[in-house]
Amino acid sequence: MNHPTRCAKKKVSRLAALLASVLPVSVLLVACAGSPDNVSAPAPPTVGQTSSVTNTTCDADAVQYAIGSPFDEANVPTLQSESGAKQVRVLRPNSAATMDYREDRLNILLESNDMIEALRCG
Repeated sequence: MNHPTRCAKKKVSRLAALLASVLPVSVLLVACAGSPDNVSAPAPPTVGQTSSVTNTTCDADAVQYAIGSPFDEANVPTLQSESGAKQVRVLRPNSAATMDYREDRLNILLESNDMIEALRCG
């Protein structure tokens, strides 16, 4: 039969072993974390200054004529060129997609029958 003191000693030794294994890792993680003091954001553009971002944005309005037409991989370069997009992403129903927003990307959203449902930048 286990004595209550023996059980308590076992629990304390298990806890000590757990801390001994976790503590060095957490110390390393804290040591590797950089100081936020050395991070600087780029200065915002001033009035009248052109931004490099405006040169890489896409214009989905320029390709809205393609909504309702059948999707064809051969049309992607034309849609990309006319929208000014640097990248194109084709999204079918229930397809996985990242949630990152990219001003220079044209998203081609398709219906289940591969008809173009929407064209959006982002």
